[in-house]
Amino acid sequence: MKKLMKARLASMMFLEYFIWSAWYVTLGTWLGESLRFSGAQIGLVAGTTAVGAIVSPFLVGIIADRLFATQEVLAGVHLLGGALLLAASLRISFGPVYILVLLYALCYMPTLALTNSLAFRQMKDPKIEFGPIRVLGTGGWIVAGLLIGTLRLEPTAIPMRIAAAASFLMALYCLTLPHTPPLMKSVRFRVQDLFPVEVRRLFLEPSFTIFAFASFLICIPLQFYYAFTNLYLNEAGVRNAAGKMTGGQMSELICMLLIPWFFRRLGVKYMLIAGMSAWALRYVLFAYGNSGSAMWMLWLGILLHGICYDFFFVTGQIYVDRKSPIALRAAAQGMITLITYGAGMLVGSWLSGYVVDLYTHAAANGAITHAWRSIWLVSAACSAVVLVLFFFTFKEKDRMTDTAQEAEAEPVGVV
Repeated sequence: MKKLMKARLASMMFLEYFIWSAWYVTLGTWLGESLRFSGAQIGLVAGTTAVGAIVSPFLVGIIADRLFATQEVLAGVHLLGGALLLAASLRISFGPVYILVLLYALCYMPTLALTNSLAFRQMKDPKIEFGPIRVLGTGGWIVAGLLIGTLRLEPTAIPMRIAAAASFLMALYCLTLPHTPPLMKSVRFRVQDLFPVEVRRLFLEPSFTIFAFASFLICIPLQFYYAFTNLYLNEAGVRNAAGKMTGGQMSELICMLLIPWFFRRLGVKYMLIAGMSAWALRYVLFAYGNSGSAMWMLWLGILLHGICYDFFFVTGQIYVDRKSPIALRAAAQGMITLITYGAGMLVGSWLSGYVVDLYTHAAANGAITHAWRSIWLVSAACSAVVLVLFFFTFKEKDRMTDTAQEAEAEPVGVV
């Protein structure tokens, strides 16, 4: 691949994840501190991305694979998405905000797969070429967090407007990307084609079924982190919370490089266990940390993101890739994405909102406080239960020793 093409695709990834980071990380802080939404309402709005993840395989399968060129679809949904985000930033009541953000999520979430698909179509050897391009997406996430945190915009609607502006820019930029026509224009769409019978047969293997069920369960407490961490850090008095949270993405980059080394020594089961353990530990650190003498606990909890994300999600993607028929690996990955980022995160958005409301206290003067220690300990306990169940039920004889190349597989969801 020519250097110019690499730069064009890397810029696409940078904008794609800059947009998501710009509005999503600080969403709970804006809704909670400025609009006074309840925990359940915050959880539901944050959970719109899970609804988008459930619907996106159908939208991609029908529209991008059969009707229109990928770059045109990307341009259209980012243009519409920018308008929806801008409209949402101007609303102050739950109903309009939820509906507008939900519609936006339905536009945005399919673009995660579409940008990957467009990039793959331009590559001769995706295993070698995709990683250096996709890493710019993580860079975009970090830059957005640093920008919003440094400018102290977290409790305002301005991050959503920044994301809207970036969406408009992305829409224009997509029109300059290489023409990527649909490959299945003459093939009739069938729902069963999304998850072929050969993929569904993977569940006949007990270890795969346990893995998929554990993946679903662990994503439920994960939504506590994604929906409420920024609000928690701001209430705890942490300055530039959004900027500090980008330390998680920085650690993610380091852990990505270490995955092959750990795979050879731990194997798939204990890599997954390490990821689950990191989530439980992170929540305990959040429960007992503070912005003063125990700030180190908050920092450590943030920096554990590399282990939390890479050791579980990336390891899981590699595991699914190895278990699936070669011709159906994309469908298998889509199925696991639906189970985790879709169903698991959706249930997590409901549960996290309920728990936050359960430990919310309103003072006589109208001030709202949260018993964050109790909230984080609940999420830690949920993670620990899944960890124990997985430890005693998952049996995988193959230690996946030959994984150096497989570990180059790149995540396609939340970073």
